[in-house]
Amino acid sequence: MYQIGFDIGSSSVKVALVETATGKKINTLHEPEGEMQILALHNDWAEQDPDLWWEYICNATKRIIKDSNINASKISGIGISYQMHGLVIVDKDGKALRHSIIWCDSRAVEIGNRAFKDLGETFCSENLLNSPGNFTASKLKWVKDNEPELYEQIYKYMLPGDYIAYKLTNVINTTKNGLSEGILWNYKTNSLATDLLDYYGIDKDLTPDIVENFTNQGEVSDQASKQTGLPKGIPVTYRSGDQPNNAMSLNIFKPGEVAATGGTSGVIYAVTDHLKPKEVSRVNHFAHVNYTSEKPIVGRLLNINGAGIQYRWLRNHSIENSYENMNRKASKVAIGSDGVVVIPFGNGAERMLNNKNVGTHFCNLNLNQHHNGHLYRAALEGIAFSFVYGIDILKNDSTVINVIRAGNDNLFRSEIFANTVASLIGHEIEIYNTTGAVGAARASALTDGNFEQFGENITKNDHVMTYMPLKNIESYQKAYQHWKNELEIILNNK
Repeated sequence: MYQIGFDIGSSSVKVALVETATGKKINTLHEPEGEMQILALHNDWAEQDPDLWWEYICNATKRIIKDSNINASKISGIGISYQMHGLVIVDKDGKALRHSIIWCDSRAVEIGNRAFKDLGETFCSENLLNSPGNFTASKLKWVKDNEPELYEQIYKYMLPGDYIAYKLTNVINTTKNGLSEGILWNYKTNSLATDLLDYYGIDKDLTPDIVENFTNQGEVSDQASKQTGLPKGIPVTYRSGDQPNNAMSLNIFKPGEVAATGGTSGVIYAVTDHLKPKEVSRVNHFAHVNYTSEKPIVGRLLNINGAGIQYRWLRNHSIENSYENMNRKASKVAIGSDGVVVIPFGNGAERMLNNKNVGTHFCNLNLNQHHNGHLYRAALEGIAFSFVYGIDILKNDSTVINVIRAGNDNLFRSEIFANTVASLIGHEIEIYNTTGAVGAARASALTDGNFEQFGENITKNDHVMTYMPLKNIESYQKAYQHWKNELEIILNNK
């Protein structure tokens, strides 16, 4: 038997097929061949056609069944991961009324900021665990204010994963996890955030029915079966936003377990049962995949915009043709890069820096002493230091860190980066070779609640290596302090 998983990103749709009993990966692929288009009709807008996601789901599903040479009737469950915070609105016939306003669209920033001020920090902290921010609820308010004719036609609003589940099953529903990603969940009452909806003037009946994760959330319809090649009647049993799903894919379920992602942007996602955060603007809090009213497990997400994109920029604008060459030159430079400092925040406003747009800075370059190897090392160290800086924010807000796991992506392939982070935080970092689509596929078989077996299969199938903290870390600490001093000078001038 097999499980199938979908990961609806903003660049492509990924699909994975795994063996049910062991979680072993059978095949993965993505659609389309290039990147999906993001429509930007105005500055800071970002939209996608949700029906294109469905088209790519159908194409990818047929391809993976054919390429894997399996009998589709042996697929027994579906899991869905998706880009977080997006908004899809549909009419009473289930037709999308407009393009989805996706995660990186910032048109609703001021709406969320005003709500945070009017509702009050205490209310938002105790009930929502977040500022309303530029999330799904605020985007829906934007539609209400700016597209009133469309708003009047809304039957239900959905997250991107909810829409794909609907297209598969012809049933409209959502999860507590999804609602929390949109800042639509009240943790104090363990129910829909009606106070925020009332403040925005949004009818709570526009909210889909709420279903639990790891249960039958709807079954593949006859029409969806014909479009995808999936067997009619198999259930969707799991859905989650991409970052909680990535954490789950790394066997992150318990308080004290942390997932780290080092892609274009960086993410630190720490699981906790502490529901009284002080940081509700710099850090986001979402119901984790195993959240229940009896055991409210929450993921604290700290995002670092200027991460892998900084190192990629250097590669694209240097003579190097690979990260390996850059890493090799960087390894010949001493810890601390002989005084060169890179402040890597050149990818927009940084939430963890109170939404300041700091930019990228190259500091202390000596044109008679330093060469490109110094820049490469200083960039890797600067990104690593920004991770440590973020982890310090989490620790100062009562976040316990017992273990850190990361995917085998670009930054964590660098020993300089991984050793710097591991040594400064004093924790080993376990590296796993997995993807969001594979994790979603595996999670669709978790209806028995056997998280221990699930984790054992991940360790067995995916563990690559472990970075251990180095013993002599004085030079790392000195370099980190030097970096922080430069950052503070820049922040004080903003």
